Formats: sequence, structure tokens, C-alpha cells
Amino acid sequence: MNATFELNAEPRQDVGKGASRRLRRQGRLPAVLYGGDQAPETLTLVQHEIMRQLDNEAFYSHVLQVNIGARKEQAILRDLQRHPYKPMILHMDLQRIKADEKVRVHVPLHFLNEEDAPGVKQQGGTITRFRIEVEVSCLPKDLPEFIEVDLIDLQMGEAIHLSELNFPVGVEVVDLTPEHDEPVVSIHGYKASTEEAEAGAAEQPTEGSAD
Repeated sequence: MNATFELNAEPRQDVGKGASRRLRRQGRLPAVLYGGDQAPETLTLVQHEIMRQLDNEAFYSHVLQVNIGARKEQAILRDLQRHPYKPMILHMDLQRIKADEKVRVHVPLHFLNEEDAPGVKQQGGTITRFRIEVEVSCLPKDLPEFIEVDLIDLQMGEAIHLSELNFPVGVEVVDLTPEHDEPVVSIHGYKASTEEAEAGAAEQPTEGSAD
């Protein structure tokens, strides 16, 4: 975890929709910090500072330092409520963490060597990504910013499954079991897939056709 993120927060006394609207007009962002065997705290953050940090993918899967006056808290981002059409955040949920307690976080997947995969470069296949992130469980110190998925040896008709990914020591996949090992990415023949789709469409009755 090379990146570091600091959030400068202030305690918030006024709550409710009206108070939140006033905060947003002032360029502030209402938030709540909870967990860690402590009472939830209502906070305000600076909207433009948060928007700038959200541009970094690592922000979503990183331990964040929350500065509340002279006090510092360690937390992870648990939820964001975005405005439906404006580039702004309406509310943010932060969860306190403890160094000796595992956290569950969704971590992005970084796909490597897609164009150089034999199934693409030599066999003309098409890549299908079934996932773009994976939920992991680990201690805060072991939390990865991302997980790499290397396609350098992937052939046509092959797939990489959850169990085949390389996770750092101490990091476990939450939803991986012997009975539940989903594919993450695969390479298939585009022409064959297109023909199958067209054949399926041709079998559908056209409007007004008889049974």
C-alpha cells in the first residue's frame, strides 16, 4: 500500500436533510464514522478534497487516515451516495478498523497482457471479463490495492478462475469455496459466439407470426 490518504473532518452537530443540504451548499460533505466498539460520529468533510481523492482507484480499497481535530482514526470506505447527475457526493460512510481485526473489502482486479495472450494474439479470440473486483478478507496491514490477473498464457477456450489468482500472504477471497470457484476472465471465439447469438435470434418468432 504505497499511496496514503488523509481525510480532514470536523464534528457535526446538526443532522437531518435540511442540515445536510446547507452543508453541501457550503462545499461540505456529511459523513458518518462508525464501528470499532465506539459510538457512531457524524462528521463533515470538504467536498472538493474528497472528489479529488476519489479519482485514485486505490482510495476505495485502502486504509484511510481520518483527522478529527488533533485525533486520528483509521478507517475504510464502506459506502458512498453519489448525486444522480451532478459530480458530487451526497454522503459517505466510513468504518473504523483495528490493527488486529480482519476487514472485508472489495479490491479491483488489474488485467495484464490481454493483447499478448495466445488466445488473442495468435488465435484471434475475444476476452470476456466476468469480474472487475473481488472481495477479500485480511488484516488492515495486508490489504492490497489491487490483484493482478495475468493472461500471458491463456489460450482460446480457457478461463482463469478465482482459485488461480495470486493473493498476497494473509489475504483470502471471501466467496471462494471448492463448490464455488467462479471464472474471472476467459477467451472465446468471437465468430462462434456471434453465430450462436444469431442462431438463437433466428429461432425467436417474429412479430405477427403464427404459432
